[in-house]
Parts: sequence; C-alpha cells; structure tokens
Amino acid sequence: MREIKIGVITASDRASQGIYEDISGVAIQDTMKAYLKSDFTTLYRCIPDEQEQLEAVMRELCDKEQCCLVVTTGGTGPAPRDVTPEATENVCEKMLPGFGELMRQVSLQYVPTAILSRQSAGIRGMSLIINLPGKPKSIRECLDAVFPAVPYCIDLIGGPYLECDEEVIAVFRPKQK
Repeated sequence: MREIKIGVITASDRASQGIYEDISGVAIQDTMKAYLKSDFTTLYRCIPDEQEQLEAVMRELCDKEQCCLVVTTGGTGPAPRDVTPEATENVCEKMLPGFGELMRQVSLQYVPTAILSRQSAGIRGMSLIINLPGKPKSIRECLDAVFPAVPYCIDLIGGPYLECDEEVIAVFRPKQK
C-alpha cells in the first residue's frame, strides 16, 4: 500500500518572514486530521508570494515527495502579489474548474467579496492540487464543499485510497458493480 502524503503550502510574505503565525496552514492540517481515518504524513511549507517559488514547491511536493494531495492557502485574491492560481495552472496538466466554482458559490453565502477569489484546482501527475483562500473559516467552508469529491478524484488519477471519517465528511465514490 502506497504511503499517503499530503502537502500543505501557505503562500504569505508576512507568515514566511515570521511576522505573524501561519494559522491558515494549521487550519488545513487540522481539517485533514478531522476528515481522514487513513494514516498520512503532512509535508508543510510556508513560502513568500513568489510565483517561481510556488511552482518549484508544487513540483517538489508532487514529483519528488509524491503527495497525492497538495492544498495551498493564500495568494488567490486580486492583489498584484496574489499568484497562486497562476503557479498552479503552470504546473498542472489538467485544470478542474468545478472546484473553484463550487468554493466561490459556497463562500458567497457568507461574504459578497467571494467573487474576488480565484480559487482553482488541477492535476499534476498523480497529485491533486487545490488552492484555498487564506482565512481559516473560509478554508473549512471551502474544504467541506469540495472534499466529498477529493478521494474519488485521487482514485481516478492513480493515487492511494483515502479512507474518511463519514461522521465528519461524507465522501462520494460510485458503487462498484
């Protein structure tokens, strides 16, 4: 059985410099611990909002470390230094626009500025990359919306089987014939 590795990337100039604590990266890790029954290893990176560095870390986590899932936080807004979706698009072979559409739809229930968010997702090899917003509350709302499709997506791209705690998050897999 293949080891399950999940990459977590925080894109933040200030958090990467230690100006403030990275509570967003912690929120992703806590959510994964709540969702998953499978044993997994988290590979965490906190880096500045630099597109080349984001791309390099995404490639490292997908290709070298073989993370089946890489979840990013930060850098999805309209500001000039927000470049996470561009980095994701550059490293992915396939984009999955439904992830971003659903995350914005869910976020709009809470804040009208959700239309400014550019969350996205894509596939690189046998890795799913998902870009999340930077606020812990929004991270959980977005993951609650899209995660039901994540384990099956990872199945389809040849990744390891993720067993989830159905009392926390109900995932969907088609019935086997």
